[in-house]
Amino acid sequence: MSTRVEVCSMRTSDPRLKTGGRRYASGMRSKPKQKTTTIVSAVLNDGSIIETLASPRDRAVSLIRFHGVEIETGQTLDVPELGSIRPYAADNNLLAHGVVQFASGWANFDSETQLATDVQRFIHRYADLSPGFEEAAAYYVLLTWVFDAFKELPYLRLKGDFGSGKTRCLQTIGTLCYKPMFASGASTVSPLFRIIDSFRGTLIIDESDFRYSDERSEIVKILNNGNAKGFPVLRSEATPGKEFNPRAFDVFGPKIIATRRSFDDRALESRCITEEMTGLPPRQDIPLSLPEAFRDDAEKLKSKLLTFRVRWRLKLDAPSSARDANLEARVAQVFAPLMAVAFDQRARDRLYDLARKASATLKTDRGTTTEAQLLDIIFELRRDHIPLSMKEIAERFAARFGTDYSRSVTPKWIGSQLRSRLSLLTVKSCGVFLVPETESPKLINLFRRYGISEETGEVKSSTPEDVPSETAF
Repeated sequence: MSTRVEVCSMRTSDPRLKTGGRRYASGMRSKPKQKTTTIVSAVLNDGSIIETLASPRDRAVSLIRFHGVEIETGQTLDVPELGSIRPYAADNNLLAHGVVQFASGWANFDSETQLATDVQRFIHRYADLSPGFEEAAAYYVLLTWVFDAFKELPYLRLKGDFGSGKTRCLQTIGTLCYKPMFASGASTVSPLFRIIDSFRGTLIIDESDFRYSDERSEIVKILNNGNAKGFPVLRSEATPGKEFNPRAFDVFGPKIIATRRSFDDRALESRCITEEMTGLPPRQDIPLSLPEAFRDDAEKLKSKLLTFRVRWRLKLDAPSSARDANLEARVAQVFAPLMAVAFDQRARDRLYDLARKASATLKTDRGTTTEAQLLDIIFELRRDHIPLSMKEIAERFAARFGTDYSRSVTPKWIGSQLRSRLSLLTVKSCGVFLVPETESPKLINLFRRYGISEETGEVKSSTPEDVPSETAF
């Protein structure tokens, strides 16, 4: 267990102290009041967990401290490591308008498996999702409540056009998450960096709400830097003296995203557990408008989820990094945190089956890329014991795949693609540029990664049963 104190958004908020003026009868000056700092949540060295409680109906905000079997609540708390602390004010715009939400209390639950089942039932009641993704979403909700125990996180993503139900799914799943921060409909991206850095919760975002290319690029920065600890986003901050003083914003945390299209960045795409929204009418039992019971049921579950955080936040370790021959390394990395919060073996088996299908889908998708096409040609040349010259690769590539490209396939272009896309070394020998034999170990690994068959030299295509019909990852 780490000994570092983890504190979310702690700042000094009281006015400047006055030391002059009134004196006691003894002639001594008044003792300065203890400074009070505003805090959202904290995990302390002594094992204490501090969280904000907020009741939208009562417009009341308080802090709760869990320390072993002791529980302390109040508008202000005195904590040895932090001094006097208090929560954000109830009339803070982010809290008053529901942009950032908290649990309103805490409650016991029967078992972790039953809690995950209750979360899945809640999602099923109000959103129309495929069964596999629905279960994954339920465990993702549990993961958000202990996310700061992990070093890397996957993202949950809903992909579909307007009117496909993405917003309802965002609202249903996001409401149950740990400190959800709803960014849908935000006018600018700039506040997001500060909100994530200050509250350290779950970002719920509809990417289509950000219409301009510069805004989308800022969103991508948050997503690219936010799945692993230790990669803050740097942004310039103005100073009175016009001094260059960039500020680092910590954007690490779970995120639920709605998009209309896939991301151009395949690395970012592979970090997402994705549901392809069909756009068909929802099930008849799903209400068209959310009833009042939605909030009541969500509050009851969030109280239990807060208790789940207290029980498991300090007990969970980072998932094992052991390699699984049946899974792509990225897929194994994405699903490992979900596996860590699935306490039922049958649930872990179902999640593993989803991960296996995700691996098959990833290999199939790779088969249509430029990288896979290049490797297919290279494998064929190696099989026929033909030197891997740029000229030979270019000629075969142009004959087989040239119509897929709007530009001429030249040896120079082939060399640049091998270096930039596959990180292969090219050398000049006897006036000819080629891939040297020293790159053989790297090529063998690439063949394995892209599913190249050693028997045929072609990219394997997954059978229909290997590829999920309703959920794609």
